[in-house]
Amino acid sequence: MASTGILSNLGNKKANGVKMPALFIGHGSPMNAIANNTFTQTLNGLGKKLPRPSAIIVISAHWMTHGTYLTSMAKPKTIHDFGGFPQALFDVQYPAPGNVELAKSIQSEIRQTKLGLDDQEWGLDHGTWSVLKHLYPEAQIPVIQLSLDMSQPMEYHFKLGQELAHLRERGVLIIGSGNIVHNLRRISWEEKAKPFEWSLEFDEWMKKKLVNKDFNSLQKEFLNTEAARLSVPTLDHYLPLLYIIGAAGDKEEVKFEYEEIQNASISMRSFSFG
Repeated sequence: MASTGILSNLGNKKANGVKMPALFIGHGSPMNAIANNTFTQTLNGLGKKLPRPSAIIVISAHWMTHGTYLTSMAKPKTIHDFGGFPQALFDVQYPAPGNVELAKSIQSEIRQTKLGLDDQEWGLDHGTWSVLKHLYPEAQIPVIQLSLDMSQPMEYHFKLGQELAHLRERGVLIIGSGNIVHNLRRISWEEKAKPFEWSLEFDEWMKKKLVNKDFNSLQKEFLNTEAARLSVPTLDHYLPLLYIIGAAGDKEEVKFEYEEIQNASISMRSFSFG
């Protein structure tokens, strides 16, 4: 099939024997896009340390759909999907190219899940560009977003992550962008506010499950405690994590790239496999 050729020709990572990592980033407040703090400095350093990807697929908490879609446009727009922030944040543009051929290839290769192509409606929302702005500030690497079908069970998202995993061997960086703890109703607008005990409890529970690669619990037991229900009041920021653990290799250990609770109720925990 033509699609196989397209994927095998993505960059030189496969030829060099380099497998791209699967990366989860806790993106937090949109203000992190223009902030200079320990989190954004860590992202900047991480972008310099990672092998350079041929393309990037981002599963963002902020593109929720019925059905699962891939962006499929040559020039995805920068979406400012928020309100009440300074004009400087709305002025940010992230003009990374898309990759229409790659989107079509992924659609044809993924057999167990029906993927639609979006060539005009969406683009790059702040769950994507606020992170990539620090990882790859030059905005030259092609970026595709994958939407979250909110009607599907946890297992669906995990298995789709497994289906996408082979792209890592072809130079594609898979990023899940959300937050392990994300409760805006309890948020403090002071970035360094003391974290709630329940946010610390759940964040630590998640860390242990990731270290032990207990991916079953992360799909089926993540709402079993009061701390968990306060930490995950809605699924949107949690679901991107399932794609990353799905894309993780059987023998790959987790590496925690960043650990912090911002604004008392938002975990910035970021981790990688591979």
